[in-house]
This record gives sequence, structure tokens and C-alpha cells, in this order.
Amino acid sequence: MANEDKLRDYLKRVTADLQQARRRLREAEARQHEPLAIVGIGCRYPGGVGSPRELWRLVADGADAIGEFPDNRGWDLAALYDPDPEASGTSYVTRGGFLYDADRFDAEFFGISPREAEAMEPQQRVLLETAWEAFERAGIDPAALGGSRTGVFVGAIAQDYAAPEDVRPELEGYLMTNTTSVVSGRLAYTFGLEGPAVTVDTACSSSLVAIHLAAQALRRGECTLALAGGVTVMPTPVLFTEFSRQRGLSPDGLCRSFSDSADGTGFAEGAGLLVLERLSDARRNGHPVLAVLRGTAVNQDGATNGLTAPNGPAQERVIHQALADAGLTADQVDAVEAHGTGTNLGDPIEARALLATYGRSRPADRPLWLGSIKSNIGHTQAAAGVAGVIKMVLALEHDRLPATLHVDAPTSHVDWEDGTVRLLTEPQAWPAHDEPRRAGVSSLGVSGTNAHVIVEEAPREPEAEEDGPAPGTGHAARAGEAGGATAVGENAAAGTAKAADATAGSITSAPGTTATRADTATAEAAPTAAALPVPLLLSAKSVTALRARAEQLLGVAEPHDAAASLLPGAGRFAERAVVFPPFADGLAALARGEQADGLIAGTVQPGRTVFVFPGQGSQWLRMGLELLDAAPVFAAKMGDCADALRPLTGWDLFAVLRGDADAPPLGRDDVVQPAIWAVMVSLAAQWRAYGVHPHAVVGQSQGEIAAAHVAGVLSLDDAARVVALRSRSLAGIAGRGGMVPLGVGADRAQELVARWGDRLSVSVCNGPQSTVVSGDNDALDELLAYADAHDIRARRIPLEYASHSPHVEPLRDEILASIAGITPHAAEIP
Repeated sequence: MANEDKLRDYLKRVTADLQQARRRLREAEARQHEPLAIVGIGCRYPGGVGSPRELWRLVADGADAIGEFPDNRGWDLAALYDPDPEASGTSYVTRGGFLYDADRFDAEFFGISPREAEAMEPQQRVLLETAWEAFERAGIDPAALGGSRTGVFVGAIAQDYAAPEDVRPELEGYLMTNTTSVVSGRLAYTFGLEGPAVTVDTACSSSLVAIHLAAQALRRGECTLALAGGVTVMPTPVLFTEFSRQRGLSPDGLCRSFSDSADGTGFAEGAGLLVLERLSDARRNGHPVLAVLRGTAVNQDGATNGLTAPNGPAQERVIHQALADAGLTADQVDAVEAHGTGTNLGDPIEARALLATYGRSRPADRPLWLGSIKSNIGHTQAAAGVAGVIKMVLALEHDRLPATLHVDAPTSHVDWEDGTVRLLTEPQAWPAHDEPRRAGVSSLGVSGTNAHVIVEEAPREPEAEEDGPAPGTGHAARAGEAGGATAVGENAAAGTAKAADATAGSITSAPGTTATRADTATAEAAPTAAALPVPLLLSAKSVTALRARAEQLLGVAEPHDAAASLLPGAGRFAERAVVFPPFADGLAALARGEQADGLIAGTVQPGRTVFVFPGQGSQWLRMGLELLDAAPVFAAKMGDCADALRPLTGWDLFAVLRGDADAPPLGRDDVVQPAIWAVMVSLAAQWRAYGVHPHAVVGQSQGEIAAAHVAGVLSLDDAARVVALRSRSLAGIAGRGGMVPLGVGADRAQELVARWGDRLSVSVCNGPQSTVVSGDNDALDELLAYADAHDIRARRIPLEYASHSPHVEPLRDEILASIAGITPHAAEIP
């Protein structure tokens, strides 16, 4: 009989191993085609745009951001202009799209010396602040990413920031980091990111190629999070002089995309970054899902009739490749954000390629809508493709496709009747319907490298099934309103007011540097899945910056929506405040530096956090069920635990917690221990998502298993195996003993149990006056009677075995054999 039991246990273990192996294989295959979530956005574009919200306001209002050349970069504007396109060293254009506040940068905030900051090329400065804000809008603490496998993929074009003859002696030695390779490296170094860091230069298509590479790296598991996009800041006017010789510029600086009056492109500056994550990871981590990347593709024109001449067939191929990567057909895409530079050569070729790919298989009442953000902000070069992606994410959020400007009539160089494609000369409603809405985004490099990506609206919430919620309940969020609570630098208040004065640590003398825009990063926060009242938690580096945060939130229509999104960054800096709802009075008082009911503010003192995991006895029926609806990270982790336990136990975690009639009772030892373990590790995941990270973990009794997982010693599957198989083994000693906690110290408990010899033993010392005794049932009954007679606090724990005593020794070999296949790792947390 014993041999049959061993064989049965062996077969159960092998079956569980096989089921887990199959599950891992399915997950690996699915990961290769898994949609990628856009969870955060940061941007700087012409027109004073410093956030997604401001970019949407600009395009929705039908505004263009083209202005005069900047007067603070040392350009000789008088000598630069000449209306003659043949005049060497001059430009017949005096307008473009510029980041006029690009001479401001909070170097101190990033730990960069003033000298190094001045020597640092402007594109790196702009990206540092844009990256910080992108992470914050994703609800991710940038300071907590150090050591993570986060990748950086940035499009950038080399710029002549510091000519040798203009370099002051004190800046020598700092300029070697101004190569484009360092653009991505600077971000990785500053934030401590240890995934791939790649700078891409394919000219105009750089940022979209960077997004494609990030998508591939995420799907291959090279990184778990990715920062992808591009940047352009022009410290010199050389691009204008070069393209003036080619007569490729629009005289008034406007891009008339696909217009019959198109007369050349208009160059501009900008920066855009996306925070990308596998969709399953975004849901598991509780990050806001703004939209998803369904497919991406990159190709090359090859040998054509000119190095810089567009190639229509190549553009068609890259679109087909992106559709194939997404598993979609052309008629499943509603709109395309085109390259659309406003040239008489490029626009017609691109339009014909779109007609041939997207326009041929569509009904007349469902045209492909075509537009280009370049008509609003100009051609931002290495930041152009990502600008189009951001625009389409915002269009999905607002259910509206903005108009393309400066189109008197669609270009007559295209037969628009050759397919069902319509130019967005007027805004169009884009309401949600049964099938997800999708948009393509194109970016075409002057050297022939083409890129196309397909953006899809954020998936709807997975609906809870009868046996529990679907694993992963990340929420869709508003792209322009996801944000963090933190002030970027000491000069946040000055940044809010757009004051001319820069505070200590800012650079005003270096052309191309950037002012912090923490005002937008803070005030734009996304609603969470839960409608529970949550206090506003804010932090900043200085009291002044903290007050500025409060003033900004006073202008938010629904500050309670911001509260939960601000939690992850709340503990980042030393100056902190908690404002309880209703928020208006507390925020107003904080902004004035006053006290008020519902407001707590002060300077944090150093401290350390320990996660403590208890043993059996801390459970109750339906524990954690309310949190499943209120805490997405907790819900996702519980789903993972349920998946890991199911092949080992044969029952469903959620059915047990609900007390379903067909589920085993929670009070059974081999059920309650896995259930408590699942709740504990899920609570730990939720605390971490809120920015509360343990400096150490400790577990008591079976809580040691949860502690080992949270510390990184055991994987989730291995921890599930230990808790499930260990608790099952306890059935072999069920009914033979029990446990009784006594309200006395360990020494006194030892004196009490001595009279029962080896029938009782001290098993747990919980505190100075709390000790647990284990042993035979009849001896425990006698101990309880003695305790009652002598006024000693005592109670029987509802267990059927004597844990932490000689009773469990016979199980040692069985437990060791059942968990022999686990692979422990070095602890990441003490």
C-alpha cells in the first residue's frame, strides 16, 4: 500500500510538472505575438507643448506651431536670410517649429554639474526630462528602475552643438559624450537601466524604427520595459541652409501635407518618448494601458532611381509587413497618420502607396482617413514618427481624428478615386464600435529606411469569470492624464509660471537646453479601476516645489481621479504631503504654506520597511475578494497564484475563497496554507506597486514560503509547489496533535510543559509574553485545563497537527522528495 501511495504521489508530481511545462511553452509562443502596451508618454513639441494633453489641445484646436527662428542660439539671423535659393550659406526660410525654452535644464535634479550640463548637447537634456515625465505618467517611479532590465531605444540625428572654435577651455573634456551613441546611453546611465540601449539614426524614420526595435526586444525578452522614441534639437541652422540649396523648404515654414499647394517641408524640433511593456506585464503591474502596438515593420528602398528619392513599392511592402506582424487585414485599420512632409515628390508617392495597400479593399462608406501632424508642428525629423503615434493614441482617447491643416485641395498628382482613402480636411468623429479601432503610422527616412506601425485602442477590461477574475486587470487610461506626483527639480514652481528666471542648477546660457515641465507631469493623473476614496500623496525636493504641486492640482477638474495614480511616486522625495478628500481646502492651504484639517505635510525622516508574513491562523472566508475589484496588481498576482496552484492542488483558489459549494473548505490544512500564501504574495505585489518596497522580509511558519518568493529566492511556480506539497504532506499526521498559544514567556512555557515530558514542546516564541506549545491532543487538553485554573491566557488553534514539533519529523523525507525539483536563487532582499 505504501508503494502505491508513493507511485500515486510521483505521478501527481510528474503530471503537475508536465502541465507547468506546457503552460510555459504556450506563454513563450504567445509572447512572440503579444500586443505591446503603451503605458506612458512624455513629449516636447513646438507651440509650447510639454505634455500629451497640450499636444492634443494644439491639434484639436487646429493650430499650427510654426514661428520665427529663435534669437537665443547665437544664429546671425540678419546674415542667415537671403530670398535667393542659390545664395551660399543662407536660408530663404526664416520660420520653423522650435522649442523656444530649450535653453533651460534642471541639471541639479539629475545630479549633473553645471559645467557638464552646459557641455551636454541639448538633445540629451531634453530627453532626460521627457523620460522622467514619461515614467511618471506610467505610474512608475523613475528612481526605482535602477538595475532593471529596462531598454532604451532612441532616434537621434547628429548635431553640431559645439564647434571646436567656440569651446571654452573649462568645457574641454566634457564634449566627448556628445556623440549620438550617448543619447541612449545617457538615459540608461542616469536611470540605471540595464536593458539594451540603442541610438538609431535613419533620419526622418529614426523614432519609428526605434519603436520597432523596442517591440522586438520586449517580445524576445531582452527587456521587461522599454523607453522608445526620438528627439531633435537644432543648435545650428545648417539644415535650413542645406535644404535651401535643394529648394526643398516651404518658404513660410508650413507643411502642406497632401495639398495641391504643397511647396516644400518645414523643419521643426521636438521630443517624444513612449514607455512600452508587454500587455500581460502591464496588466500584472497595474500600469495604465493607453493603447497597444499591434504590429511593426521596417524595410529599405534598396537600389532606386536616387538615394534620397522615395520608393512607392517599398512603402507598400512595409505596410503589408506591419499588417502581417499584427495579424490584421488592411480593412481592419481605420486611419493612417502619414509621413506627409508637404513635398510635391514625396507626398504623391506616399499617397499612391496608401491607396494601393489600405484603399483597395474598403467599402465606400468606410474610407481610410489620412492625415499628418506635420501640418501642425512641422517636420520634427528624428522625433516625427513618435509624434504621429502620440497623436493617434490621443485621437483614440478622445474619439476624434483631428484635421490636417493648410489643404486648399488634395494634391492633383494623385488619382484619389483609385481607392477609398479620404484626406482629413475636417475633423472626424471616431467613435468606439464592436471591433477595436486601429491606426497605422508611417515614417520614411531620407536614406530609404521606411517604418510602419499599427496602433490599436486599449483593450477593454477582462471580465471576471465565475471562478474568479481573469489574471491581469490593468486598466485603460487617458493618455494625456496619466501622471506622477513628483516635482522635477527645485525650479518646478518657476516652470509652472514659465518664469524667465532659472533657479540654481538650471542652465540658461547653453542653447538648446530645456526647462522642466513637472507641472504637466503632476497635474495629469489617470483614474484607477477602483472608485474608492484615496488621499492625494505628493512629494518634492523642496517646500517651494511641493507648494507648486498643490497649486497645480487645484486646477485639475477631478483631483480624486489623480489620487491613486499619484501613489507610486509619493515616497520619492523628502518633502511630502498627504491631502484627504475633499481636497480643495487642503490643497489651497498647502499651496499657501498653511495648515488645515485634512492636510499633513513635513520632511520625511530616514526609515526602513520590513514585510512580515504570518503563518496559519490569519485567514478568513472571502479574504481578499474585495481587493480583487479595487487593486489591479493584487488581482493580477492572485490570478498568477491560482494558475500556479491549480495543477498542484486540483482546486481553484477563487472558488475556495468564495466558499463555493463544490470547492474544498478553507479550513482544511492542505487548502488554507496555499490560500494564505497566495494572498500574502499578492498583497506584497500591491504594496510594491504603490511604491512601498521592503528593505527586508521575514516569515513565520509557513509565511517563510511567501517571504522566500518575495525575496527572490523562489520563483512563483517553485513557491507554489513548496506550499502545496508541504501542506498536502501534513495529512499524514492529521488528528494526532495540535497547538496552543499561551500568554506567558518562553521560559515559563518551558516550565509548564516539562510536566508532560515529550508529549508537549515549546514550538514558537512570538513575543515576550506569547509562546506556542505543540504536542499530543490529550496533553494539550490537560494543559488548557491547567491554564484555565491558574488564570493563564490560552486557546486551541484550529489545527489537526502539531506543527514545529517532533510530530512533523516523519514527514521530512517525503517533503524533501516532493520539492526536489525546485531551483532556489540568491536572495535579492535580506
